[in-house]
Amino acid sequence: FVCDQRMPEMEGVDFLCRAVTIFPEAKRVLLTAYSDTEAAIKAINDVQLDYYLMKPWDPPEDRLYPVIDGLLDDWQNNYVAEFTGIRLIGFQFSPASHEIKDYLAGNLIPYRFLDVERNTEAADLIKMNKQTNSDLPLVLFEDGSLISKPSIKQIADKIGINPQITNHIYDVVIIGAGPAGLAAAVYGASEGLKTLMIERKAPGGQAGTSSRIENYLGFPAGLSGADLTRRAITQAKRLGDEFLSPQSVSDIRQKDGYKTIVLEDGPDILSRSVIITTGVDYRKLEVPGINDFTGAGIYYGAALTEAAACTDKEVYVLGGGNSAGQAAVYLSKFAKNVYIVIRKNSLVSTMSAYLIAQIEDIHNITLIIDTEITFAAGENSLEKLTLTNVSTKESEMRSADALYIFIGAKPYTDWIKLDIIKNDKDFIETGRDLNAYDSFEKIWKLNRDPFLLETSCSGVFAAGDVRAGAMNRVASAVGEGSMAISFVHKY
Repeated sequence: FVCDQRMPEMEGVDFLCRAVTIFPEAKRVLLTAYSDTEAAIKAINDVQLDYYLMKPWDPPEDRLYPVIDGLLDDWQNNYVAEFTGIRLIGFQFSPASHEIKDYLAGNLIPYRFLDVERNTEAADLIKMNKQTNSDLPLVLFEDGSLISKPSIKQIADKIGINPQITNHIYDVVIIGAGPAGLAAAVYGASEGLKTLMIERKAPGGQAGTSSRIENYLGFPAGLSGADLTRRAITQAKRLGDEFLSPQSVSDIRQKDGYKTIVLEDGPDILSRSVIITTGVDYRKLEVPGINDFTGAGIYYGAALTEAAACTDKEVYVLGGGNSAGQAAVYLSKFAKNVYIVIRKNSLVSTMSAYLIAQIEDIHNITLIIDTEITFAAGENSLEKLTLTNVSTKESEMRSADALYIFIGAKPYTDWIKLDIIKNDKDFIETGRDLNAYDSFEKIWKLNRDPFLLETSCSGVFAAGDVRAGAMNRVASAVGEGSMAISFVHKY
């Protein structure tokens, strides 16, 4: 809808409020005079306005058409037409099915999930292909072929998103495709560097699973993590970056000024420099019952692929950061009730103010303070959680259909065997902070100080959440990834 705020019979915002109930997936643009700017900004929250344009918009080639083109592209990417692509048949509360759903969604691959217990089409397809429930999960491809109990690599090879490397020596290899890695890939490729980005799971990192990022510069209506990832991947590839995924790096070796990147499943890669942007994983919740239902009602991170299964259910979100808040807001659209569980007595010190305000305005989100989860129970999937007050130690068992965990941040650095100095929490130290370590003088061989984002191994840089002292925000990760390329040039 492209709607003028000042119309004869009603205001544009009022029209959009009514129209959105009939066409909830339609994009919404408000045309405003300068004096109506406040109304337009308010409409971003009231009707999830996608864009507002101030009149006049001449020349339309610069101010109108690009906006409409961009919104149509976004709509097209989310539009679900008659489906002819990948179909995944499995049990709703199967960890193996969840892993495949997460991979396909994270790599922006359209697919349709058919729950064998609730979908008659699933049973028909199993029978038609001479399979049984013991063969699940089952992936059916558009060409009619199928794979039973596939590995992620088998799926990637089949659909052709695991390309082979083309350069003998790269100028920079980026390990990790979160916001920092994506930014480094865009800037490295745009400046003519032979650039390769390697990702072990799916691009976007934790930010890529966010339902809505509302504090990213230049997007007043916010954007989803998937949208940000899609735009960045497209931009990086267009500029010449190569992307290898899913692929894990097991080691970095240094010899004769070159870095050798050792892959878990593939040939060694030579590069003149390396940027580590592997980010962080959520810390495991070590309480009885949690491991039994991980992937079967209990999920680490946003797991947006499971949101629809939460319709009219009791859902718990553990954690008080922005990621937890964004997940709670999104899940509230499906769930009967969403409960945010935190050990502290307030969200103020851990969550952005705009998110706290949103949560307070949503009637089916409840904040449970001074509390931790101490037990999980169920049969085939999560059914109950025990909540314990951290002060009184009083416990209460509650019905629970799903638990999303957003606690702590464990950097993904276990694979690094090179002499790269890490702090006591395994975050990578860089720049001046390395001088605080006695081992630094023994490792560092150059007559200069390390650059701001350089590790204790010359030519190896770290950016984003994996780096000690990082701000843990999307914008700062993007900034660090871009900055790392400037240090690659200096190196």
